[in-house]
Formats: sequence, C-alpha cells, structure tokens
Amino acid sequence: MNSTKAPALLEMRNVAVTRGGKIALDNFSLRIGLDEHVAILGPNGCGKSTLIKTITRECYPVYREDSSISILGEESWDVFELRSRLGIVSNDLMRSCTGEASGRDAVLSGFFSSTGIWPNHTVDAEKRELADAVLAELKISHLADRPVNEMSSGEARRVLIARALVHRPHALLFDEPCNSLDLAVQQSLRHTMSHLARTGTAIVLVTHELADIVPEIQRVVLMSGGRVVADGPKERILTVNRLSALFGIEVEVARRNGHYHLW
Repeated sequence: MNSTKAPALLEMRNVAVTRGGKIALDNFSLRIGLDEHVAILGPNGCGKSTLIKTITRECYPVYREDSSISILGEESWDVFELRSRLGIVSNDLMRSCTGEASGRDAVLSGFFSSTGIWPNHTVDAEKRELADAVLAELKISHLADRPVNEMSSGEARRVLIARALVHRPHALLFDEPCNSLDLAVQQSLRHTMSHLARTGTAIVLVTHELADIVPEIQRVVLMSGGRVVADGPKERILTVNRLSALFGIEVEVARRNGHYHLW
C-alpha cells in the first residue's frame, strides 16, 4: 500500500488540546500512514496519552480555523464506529475491563466498545467463533472461561489485545503496554507486537520505554511539552544526544538485534 496516496491512518495539523486547564497538545501536527508501524516516545507528562485520547475521541481539540484532524481520511466519526476500526490497548482499559467477566466475554466486549457484555448486547454464534479464534491466535484459549480478575497482569493484558483484535481493526494503538509487567511478560508482549506487525496490522506504540520499540517499528516520533520535537527513521532519532535532551539526563543507548535499550 502506498501511504502517500491512500487515506492516512491519522493526520493532525496545528491541533491544541487542553486537559485540567492546561495545554496538553500544543500546535501538534503529525501524519501516520495506514501501512506504517510508528513509536511515539517521550517522558511522562509530555502529552502522549492525550494524543491517544484525542485519536479515540475521548478528548477533543480546541476549535481553530487552521486546525484539523482526520482519521482514515474522515474528519467526522461516530465514536463507536471509529472504535471498531481501531484496536486500543491501554492502562485505562486494563483498569475498567478487569472484573468477574470471563476472558471470552472481555474479548466479546470489543464488538460493542464496552467494558463488558450487558443485557442490550446480542452475542451470536459468529461473534463467539471470532472471539475464540483470536484467543487461539494469541495462544490464550485456556483463559476463555477464567474470570479476568483471577488472571495475572500479563494474562489480562493478552486478553485485552485479543479484545482489540476481535473486529480485525485497521490499526492497533498501544498506550504504555508494558507498564507494571515483570520482565518475562514484557518480553512476551513485545514478541506479540512483533508478530502482529509482521502479519500486517499497523502498530502505533506510545511509550516512554525504549525497549518497547520492537524491530518492526522503523519510525520514531519524539514528544516533549505537547509537541513533536523529532520525527524520522529510528536509527537517526534514537541517538544519545536526542534522548539525553528528551529525558533531561545523560543516557547511554545500546542496540542488539534490532532492539534498543536505554540507561
């Protein structure tokens, strides 16, 4: 697919978003093609989560004549339809989707952009088959009948990825996916991201951890103070000088087999 001719997954121009009376995104501009795997890297408080919430229509930009935002080529969306086209894996969803629901029901809730299956939802045999298929694809069929609140954090995160994938979205948005996970689960989750990227699902990763940027992600956007401060191929962007300036400390960067590490 040629991302210069097809509608962009995301196109933002001079966007401003305020949260809690403060500017979270400041004249923010970014274009992501539908066939790209992109990491958005920055320290806590730089506006990364606000960016995700703006894409998913949880936050709305301040009106300005020179400002615009389009997703999949459209500026106006029904929120529920939009969320069926984008798979979201975030800590907010992790908190709201954990409960007595089984793994299968948590996945099925992805069809309804909800946090559970409610009496007004109709779950037919086709939806159940699709939910079981994606659980099998991620090798977590054994979690189908287990309550989410009895799963480990790593198991629950995989169920959340299955929920995001169940309607076969155009792209997956990962918001700090490895937070609060132990090292083994982090590694497993990163392997899952690599697999999804290789099978053609566009990945937009928002993180402050360099290790989350799997080899399949070739473009990195650096954010600071609600703005893009650098954007390009990761070999050019992930340098000691740029990362030291971004995080405000002296750092060292190591690279091995396409993976980057920062300390």
